[in-house]
Amino acid sequence: MTTDTVPGSDYGNLVRTHLTRVEQQNAAALDDVAELVLAAVQADGMILTAGAGHSLAAVAETFYRAGGLACVRPIYHPELLPMHGAISSTSAERRSGLASEVLREAGLAPHDVLFVFSTSGVNHYPVELAQEAANAGCPVVAVTSVSASAQAPRRAGVTLAEVATVVLDNLVPPGDSTYPEQAPVTAAISTVATAFLWNLLMVRLVDKAAETGVQLPLWRSANVEGGDAANADLLRHYQTRIPQLG
Repeated sequence: MTTDTVPGSDYGNLVRTHLTRVEQQNAAALDDVAELVLAAVQADGMILTAGAGHSLAAVAETFYRAGGLACVRPIYHPELLPMHGAISSTSAERRSGLASEVLREAGLAPHDVLFVFSTSGVNHYPVELAQEAANAGCPVVAVTSVSASAQAPRRAGVTLAEVATVVLDNLVPPGDSTYPEQAPVTAAISTVATAFLWNLLMVRLVDKAAETGVQLPLWRSANVEGGDAANADLLRHYQTRIPQLG
């Protein structure tokens, strides 16, 4: 028995179309962010990445990843992780003051760059992270959905996008679900779209570094021959500033 379509192909086409839109609409902003990150690398600064709830999946994508930047310091608090308590993680993200506590422990400098991942972009934690960093003179990159923020309750008074230096828009619809297309109830797309944006940034960064002669601190996979040896110098350089590397 043969069929004309593969099960799930409608969803696959939907995702491919969405990612094409994400790439096209963020082209200029990605160039701007790549310049910010390259400047931070040249200044031996840090790339701090933060999120809450399922946006912590994006933070994991940035940290200690084969081919990723070694100068990334993940910013988080156990209360923000759903696996440590789903209901309490939602409450923590909406609690004012937690961002200040987390950033105080991490440290922040004007030659660093803070990435805040939050698709809704309206809760206190992501918004206050951006506000604290902006007040410290540190550039803030918001990876968010402008359309989702527009329809979400403004719990922090402003949205993450309104506070950020540069906005990368993952174009996620309100509610995140995408399937079936006419009345979506499942298949959240925020993780896929946000990871795609981060790796689009990495591609631009590698190209710009090659053009300018900058040596990027990139991890090698620990599961390939020579990977551990290649990473040893990076670990020595960054481990005192990134405790999560221990």
